[in-house]
Amino acid sequence: MSELDQLPDRDAEETAEWQASLDAVMKHAGPERAAYLLRRVHEYAAGSGVALPRLLSTDYVNTVPAAAQPAFPGDIGMESRITALNRWNAAAMVTRGSRLGLGGHISTYASAAWLYEIGFNHFFHGKDGDGSGDQLYVQGHASPGVYARVFLEGRLSERQLDGFRREADGQGLPSYPHPRRLPWLWEFPTVSMGLGPLAAIYQARFNRYLHDRGIKDTSGSRVWAFLGDGEMDEPEATAALTLAAREGLDNLTFVVNCNLQKLDGPVRSNSKIVQELEARFRGAGWNVVKSLWGEAWDPVFRQDTDGSLVRRLAEAPDAQMQTYAARDAAYIREHFFTGDALSGIAAGLSDAQLTDLFGDSRGGHEPLKVYAAYRAAVEHRGEPTVILAQTVKGHTLGPDFESRNANHQMKKLTMAQFREMRDLLELPIPDSALSGDLVPYWHPGENAPEVRYLRERRAALGGPAPVRRVAAKPLEQPPARPFESLRKGFGKQEVATTTALVRLVKDLMRGKETGPRWVPIIPDEARTFGMEALFPTAGIYSPEGQTYEPVDADQLLYYREARDGQLIDEGITEAGSLAEFTAAATSYATHGEPMIPFYIFYAMFGFQRTGDQFWALADQLGRGFVIGATAGRTTMTGEGLQHADGHSHLLASTNPAAVSYDPAFAYEIAVIVREGLRRMYGERPEDVFYYLTVYNEPKRQPPMPAGPSVEEGILRGIYRYRQAPSPGAGPAIQLLSSGTAIHWALEAQELLAADWGVPADVWSVTSWTELRRDGLCADRARLRGEERVPYVTRALAGAPGPVLAVSDWMRQVPDQISQWVEQDYASLGTDGFGLSDTRDAVRRYFRVDAESIAVAALDRLARTGAVPPETVARARERYGWQG
Repeated sequence: MSELDQLPDRDAEETAEWQASLDAVMKHAGPERAAYLLRRVHEYAAGSGVALPRLLSTDYVNTVPAAAQPAFPGDIGMESRITALNRWNAAAMVTRGSRLGLGGHISTYASAAWLYEIGFNHFFHGKDGDGSGDQLYVQGHASPGVYARVFLEGRLSERQLDGFRREADGQGLPSYPHPRRLPWLWEFPTVSMGLGPLAAIYQARFNRYLHDRGIKDTSGSRVWAFLGDGEMDEPEATAALTLAAREGLDNLTFVVNCNLQKLDGPVRSNSKIVQELEARFRGAGWNVVKSLWGEAWDPVFRQDTDGSLVRRLAEAPDAQMQTYAARDAAYIREHFFTGDALSGIAAGLSDAQLTDLFGDSRGGHEPLKVYAAYRAAVEHRGEPTVILAQTVKGHTLGPDFESRNANHQMKKLTMAQFREMRDLLELPIPDSALSGDLVPYWHPGENAPEVRYLRERRAALGGPAPVRRVAAKPLEQPPARPFESLRKGFGKQEVATTTALVRLVKDLMRGKETGPRWVPIIPDEARTFGMEALFPTAGIYSPEGQTYEPVDADQLLYYREARDGQLIDEGITEAGSLAEFTAAATSYATHGEPMIPFYIFYAMFGFQRTGDQFWALADQLGRGFVIGATAGRTTMTGEGLQHADGHSHLLASTNPAAVSYDPAFAYEIAVIVREGLRRMYGERPEDVFYYLTVYNEPKRQPPMPAGPSVEEGILRGIYRYRQAPSPGAGPAIQLLSSGTAIHWALEAQELLAADWGVPADVWSVTSWTELRRDGLCADRARLRGEERVPYVTRALAGAPGPVLAVSDWMRQVPDQISQWVEQDYASLGTDGFGLSDTRDAVRRYFRVDAESIAVAALDRLARTGAVPPETVARARERYGWQG
């Protein structure tokens, strides 16, 4: 029984008449005609406002028919010459670089050239107006074409083009869009495939967030993401499609270059990627615009009176379409135009016309078709739009490149191929310029009409693009009061460091100046981290507001959604949360509005799950606070293997932009956050982001110790928290610990003193990674002939006895500093998988509890001869430490 069978039929006779009509069509005209009529009626009904589920796919033709194409507002001849120059210089740049074995990609831009040029000349807004403009996510492998256009504009020189992929001297051009390497041009790193689409969706969403909260009017900004059809296989590429549709992000346009090829061969050899993508996007709620065929197809379609041509196009798989583009007219006549109707159409076409249909005449290669698709996208309201543009990979590079499976690996053209390309593009380059070993760049001159036209078009659209600009706009530093409450401690009350950090942020969000700049981001764990108090006060961001009465409306901390809500509760998606964080973390450049994103998550699911995105965040020069909550391998009581994080600091240490801390006490958090605000948002902001790990284990939070070196030690990475209770002339040891492990070290200090008469100093190591980086800097200085002592070496200088480091992390984390510690060094950690049990049991399992630290300390002393070996055996027996 279908869903319709369950609905009452108010007029069964009318229903029967409709069914009889369909039977008649099928009997006299066949099922194909019946299907055609039903599709047309469905489309007509949907366009008339009848609420129907949308069709998941449409015919394999252009969405905008020839008769509905808007007038082209530019000079096609002029834009064709500009595009030809860009094609030439892009190929020349990569080929010249290939002399040195540097590689590069030619074929992607060759297929997508018009997709970019129409945008640059007519749609992409620059930043000269309100400072935001449009945001362009350029397909990574198409970067040579963008460099070529910037060269034509005069923003790059020939010398810089010759620096393509030669960055060691600081003057070259990065291989792909890398903001950190070329910060005046690129805004978004995109070559890690799949991350660009995800980031673009959340960028468009964050633009709305800024607008809805009244921070900046971004209504004129549009996000354009240029993607490859093969790239859409990456799970992240389509992970947030429904979010974009659900929130009506009509400020977002995807342009998918459907050249039907991935790196090794066809994207969909036995089916059709365009139709698959259309169904995926339409099913997710997107507006889909297909630009598949060029002008040469328009009269051919008009001859298709029975739909045979449209059906044939729908039947031919992509691998066969690729073959048509590479074969001659005889092959096309024999294998495509089969049957009486199609052979009759082919009879009226010359061989040149036939090869043109499947070669040059693709919708993505023709300015009129691309312009019509873009215009349809920007005029559409209420939904995001995806443009599926069919192209030929390697277009205009010659028969050795076009539609060849191996063209992704082909990095250069021969001089003979350049001559063919010159003739095809009708460029005024003399043979004499192509007689040497090095192909020349070609620039028509600063006053050439092509250059003037290009600049005039960009001026009309608000200035150059792409471009990245950073307006100096330091934020006012918050008052000391919120930090002082943490520095004073919490008395006898036991408080987890997660709770202490959340309290600090909530206090900072109340600040008049910088409070609205905070962007709390939580992947559906706000209550876990004690952030539900923000629900009624800050509100949860929702572009629709709250259209329902929440079930807990009568409670103090009720679930409140608001269009101007400050808190972003993303749902269970770390990838989406980090994409949102990146948009907020780079708002200072994208929109000239510095924001303070605060992204808090289960530590286990942060760097491990989204490490590639963190790398892209660093590339994009993002700033903000990333919080690994419920950190450590032994603090998540009962959660077990996949929740127990004992390695995120090791992962974070691989990211050069991550400033990582593992604070033990609330006052350390206060010092670190305040310094982070100064470094990232002060007068001279740094392009770093902070990673703090905090714990869910309630502990006593003492006041900050007195002493001039404590704050410096917290920020540099180490300070002595508690000296030995009764230091003497006998054996002694230094206990280094971070995070929650300091409490085990303090207990071990008491055991060593009381049971064995061994004095131990306890040091709080707030950052193993920062100490390591300081040590590396000292090593580099020494190689330059400068004498510089690492901070950890100076801090521990003269401290008696060996050093034993302990943490709730695998031993590689504290072992980062071992080479700069002059004393005998050893470590304890939580190597291996986590497991479920009580905290005490799990710590004994990993041998990091207080008794285990005491045994390990005595063992180190025994190794140096400071205590007899029998002492270690007695300690094992006393503390029940076996095996």
